[in-house]
This record gives sequence, C-alpha cells and structure tokens, in this order.
Amino acid sequence: MAGTTPGTPRVLRAMNDRAALDLLLEHGPLSRTRIGKLTGLSKPTASQLLARLEAAGLVVATGTTEGRPGPNAQLYTVNAAAAHVAGLDVTPERIRAAVADVAGGVVGEFEVATPPRRGASVVRQVTGALDGAVKAAGLVRGDLHRVVIGTPGAFDPGTGRLRYASHLPGWHAPTLLEELAATLPMPVEYENDVNLAAIAEQRLGAARGHDDFVLLWNEGGLGAALVINGRLHRGFTGGAGEVGFLPVPGAPLVRHVTKANSGGFQELAGGQALPRLARELGVADVPMGATSDIATTLIARGAAAERGPERRLLHAFATALATGLASMVAVLDPELVVLSGGLLAAGGEPLRELVHSELGELAASRPRLVIGEVTQLPVLRGALESALATTRDEVFDTAR
Repeated sequence: MAGTTPGTPRVLRAMNDRAALDLLLEHGPLSRTRIGKLTGLSKPTASQLLARLEAAGLVVATGTTEGRPGPNAQLYTVNAAAAHVAGLDVTPERIRAAVADVAGGVVGEFEVATPPRRGASVVRQVTGALDGAVKAAGLVRGDLHRVVIGTPGAFDPGTGRLRYASHLPGWHAPTLLEELAATLPMPVEYENDVNLAAIAEQRLGAARGHDDFVLLWNEGGLGAALVINGRLHRGFTGGAGEVGFLPVPGAPLVRHVTKANSGGFQELAGGQALPRLARELGVADVPMGATSDIATTLIARGAAAERGPERRLLHAFATALATGLASMVAVLDPELVVLSGGLLAAGGEPLRELVHSELGELAASRPRLVIGEVTQLPVLRGALESALATTRDEVFDTAR
C-alpha cells in the first residue's frame, strides 16, 4: 500500500487480521480465546482484532460455546455476505453459472442451453446464465465483485481471440471480450476449463499441498493443466496443456490439428475412440447415444469386470492414456498426476492402477497417480475458487 512500509503497526494489524480471517474460513466459528491461541496473539490484541473486523463488516458473532466445558464464550465467523463472486462453465452444449459468497458457499445456480448454430449471441447467453444465478442468490448483477469464465481452449493474451476451441460456436469474434466488458460491470477473467479443474483440485481436492503436478482431463475433449512451483503454466499463447493435439505412437499423424480440432492423443485416448475399440475387442451390447455417454458407460463396465472383453477394453484404454502421459512426464517430471474428468472418474481405481503400471514401463520417472477428488462440477468449482482467491485478497485487506 502506498505510504506504508512492512513492519509498521498498520501493516502488522492487517497481517493479523488476514491470518484470523483465513483461520475462520478454515475452521469455521471460533472464539476470541481460540483465535488468540491459533495466531499467537494476546487476549486483548485478539479482542481488538475481532472488534476491528466486526466494525469493518468482515466477521459476525454467531452463537456461543454453550454445551462445551468451561464458561460460555462468544463465537465469531466470517461474514459470508461481505462479498459475492460468480463462476461460469462454458461448453458447446450449455453454460452453467453459480454464485458464491465470500466464505465459499454456493448461494445460486443457473444453466442455459447454448444453441449449436453459429451467430447465436454469446453475450446474451453469458448474461442470461449469470443473471439467472444472481437472481437465484437473491442478488443483482452489481453485487458481484468478480466473475471467472471457464471455456475450452484459451484466449490468446496477445490478440484476445479464443484459440484451440473451434468447436465453441460464437466465441471467436474479435470483439467478444470488449462486448462482454461493456455489458458486465465487474472485473471478468477468462481461464481454460481444465486449468480451473486443476485449481479446484489444488484448493479442495487431491492436489492439496502439492506445488508441482499435472492434471489429465478426459471428458468430451482430452487436455491437461500444468502446475509448476504452485502456479499454473499457461504458455505463450495460453495453449500449454492442449495435449489432445500431441502426436503419439499408435495413432495416425493428424495434420492441421486446429482445423480438425483433434490430434494423435485425442484420437488414441479420447472418448470417440472407445466405441470402435469396443467392437474390435468383441464387447457385446455397445450402447447407443452421445459419444461421451457411450464412452463413460464402456469404461465403467470395464472397471467393474474382472475379465473378458470389457476388461481388455479398460487395459487398452489405460495403455493409450499412459502413452501420452509418458511424453508429458518425460518433459515435466511432476510430483503428482491427477486423473480427472468424467471418463477417468468412471474408471476409478482399477483404471488408475492400470495406467500406473503402464506408465512405469513407459516413463523413466514415477510420479504418484491419483484420481481427482472434486467430482461435482470441477470446472465451475475451480472458477469460483479462482474468483474467491482474488476477491478475498481485496476485501480482506484491512490496510487499504
């Protein structure tokens, strides 16, 4: 902050305030005494801190320790209504929006279908989904501090154009970001959907405590998120992790990959490969329907089978996944690989074990492999977590 240097009483108070707020977010309601013990502050200092945060509207009193040993003590919690954020998960089929309070609780959700025709108004779709979630939360659009929108592909920071997602109609207009900025009154950030799934796992799931990991995503498309030294690595044009385009052995060499919106790894291990592979292996009763639904059903059947064509299908799928992962592991040498997305979740632990075994033979390094833990709307949850992280830094800064 301008005019303030580290170590001054004002900065130290702000640091203590933020530590207390983070503890309340982590532990829930706490008493003055408990906050003092956790922060190392004296009782008078903890009392002053809580009075300051209560006056700022950042904490509220919420009952007492009645029923616990000792005298009753006032409990405090973060004022969830101090700020609100929104996240949007965009796919070719729909836009799902959610609003969360500053404590992380989801207070409103809404979904709109996105028509497949080109020329449909993306701005209208986005605002429709957002306003529906805001209304469900009992708020108005201006109550939001920040919005994070997750899409396939990535917006090139140099041009502002969406890349690596030719299957998303209407999102490639050169003026789209300007139109959305003119319509939405709050800061809006855009992030790759798989990167947001990685944020969700890093904050809430299997990657907690890990600063170097890869998240491999397989749901509709096949992609990855790369976290290095605790931070997302997006690449020069935002395309880091677009591993579906990766040429791999076992798949024909795909040229003009952005036009095809596919590549070797996608053709080898994406959901669209599974119905054909199932028929080749003699799997009976290959289901009909959308490709993603067929693939998920086949993998779930393979995970449940102990032998036979379904189990052979799971083995073949694990080998295909490990083939692409081996190249990624050779370059990145991650501590952890998180398997995420509906297709990989359907395989569960049996699939994880097979991929781990195959990767052990194909790669020199041996990262730990785990199944993602954030299975309910991971992209949307990551968008909310991303928006909350920045908003909390702003709202909880009592030195401003």
